[in-house]
Amino acid sequence: MAGVGDLIGQSVWDSTGVWVGQIVDVRVVKDRAATFGMQEQFEVLGFFVSAYRAPILLGVTRDPGGRMSWFTQLLVRVLYAGSNYVPMEDVASSGGGEVMLSRPRRALQRV
Repeated sequence: MAGVGDLIGQSVWDSTGVWVGQIVDVRVVKDRAATFGMQEQFEVLGFFVSAYRAPILLGVTRDPGGRMSWFTQLLVRVLYAGSNYVPMEDVASSGGGEVMLSRPRRALQRV
């Protein structure tokens, strides 16, 4: 799988060939077992897909603790209404700027 920076903006297609949207955000967790010295390792848990893109909200509005202000949360809810969360287990293949899923669009979790 591509790096986190490479995932943002990729097109996502479901198992039936229907376009789901573009990746707008990525959910990661710190991998405590793979921490080497001062460099931390992160594991991608999944990503958020939306048919609408708002590049100004791609993680830059969060503080270092990952929190957002109430206004930013409201703005994100409005801009990304109807988005889907895709866990990494549902990714069948990726490459060339596209991600193919192993499930149909209607089976994805709405956020």
